[in-house]
Amino acid sequence: MPSDFVLKSMNAAHRALLRFTGGRIGYQAIGMPVLELITIGRRSGAPRAVMLTSPIRDGDAYVVVASRGGDDRHPAWFLNLRDEPRVEVAVQGGPRRPMLAAVASPEERARLWPVITAGFRNYAGYQERTEREIPLVLLHPTS
Repeated sequence: MPSDFVLKSMNAAHRALLRFTGGRIGYQAIGMPVLELITIGRRSGAPRAVMLTSPIRDGDAYVVVASRGGDDRHPAWFLNLRDEPRVEVAVQGGPRRPMLAAVASPEERARLWPVITAGFRNYAGYQERTEREIPLVLLHPTS
């Protein structure tokens, strides 16, 4: 599974690509919009930003997958928003907007997971690699 260093390096490379291309490349990945999620660090209290893909929308909510590449541990951004669900999200380079993060209920996950894995098989592969149930997070606009 990817180490924290590898994940942070991939995020930095993604941001560099966006800067280098002026945003012409990097706001779409494998047919999914890329968004920047800003959480509050659960230990530091400092803002933490990560680039994520959103495979589907559920109404006005963006859905993100806390897969961490199929690792047995949850990603740090998931732990942060679980403790403090008020987040900011910038979609495809747009302005940051306040949103409220909610971990999908078992019923929501049962409805959304098949839709996600039908369109993006990589997520099904991630689930096969781990015994933990990979959470889905809905990012709801607050304004």
